[in-house]
Amino acid sequence: MTHCTHLPLNYSKTESPNILNVSVLWDDNDLILVDCGNPNSIDLLQDALRWNGLSLNKLTKIIITHHDYDHYGSLAELKEKYPHIQVYATQVESEYINGSKRSLRLVQAESIYPTLQDNQKEQAMAFHKKLESITPSNIDGILEPDTDYPWCGGITIVSTPGHMPGHISVYHKPTRTMITGDAMVIEHGKLETANPRYTLDNDKAYQSMKKFLNFEIERLICYHGGVMTQDIRENIEAL
Repeated sequence: MTHCTHLPLNYSKTESPNILNVSVLWDDNDLILVDCGNPNSIDLLQDALRWNGLSLNKLTKIIITHHDYDHYGSLAELKEKYPHIQVYATQVESEYINGSKRSLRLVQAESIYPTLQDNQKEQAMAFHKKLESITPSNIDGILEPDTDYPWCGGITIVSTPGHMPGHISVYHKPTRTMITGDAMVIEHGKLETANPRYTLDNDKAYQSMKKFLNFEIERLICYHGGVMTQDIRENIEAL
């Protein structure tokens, strides 16, 4: 039997939640994490997995949807602690994750910096330093966009560029679950396109989101916003 489990990671130290919604696919052969959170997330990941009767020790693969720091920030430390894990991403995104190319998010932040007010620059510089602090990590396998893989009963790597050029989403066939990455978000219970402020190509992001209409989706897991199970097609069509 194969499963797709939603793992909400709460980074907040206050009553106001700050949640990233990681997903894990698992069966008798594989335990696959889709994205791995901010830096220093190992304890949060381990606790979330244990809550579901799973363990990082059994992790076989990590799929990275794109190279934003909150999606692969813990990748290097996971690989260091669990070197048997195989990491997968698209060719485009792998070159940013392994450090061959500078982060596009950092390039974007640097281009905006001169336009900021003085009272905004301190926070912006802290963000720059956060991006620069991410340790690069090697990719073990390249995922081909819009291609099926047999893992955990069958998944489709859905090419969803726009937010980032090599962005992917992951469709888990047995559970009809679409793991969107940042291709879509849920805000105040409402489904939305990727945040335009952080999307490098909004036209492509919109086209990518509409690709979800080609799939039978019973559950949508958005990295930012959580899970939607009702009226998914209608909500996507309305955007």
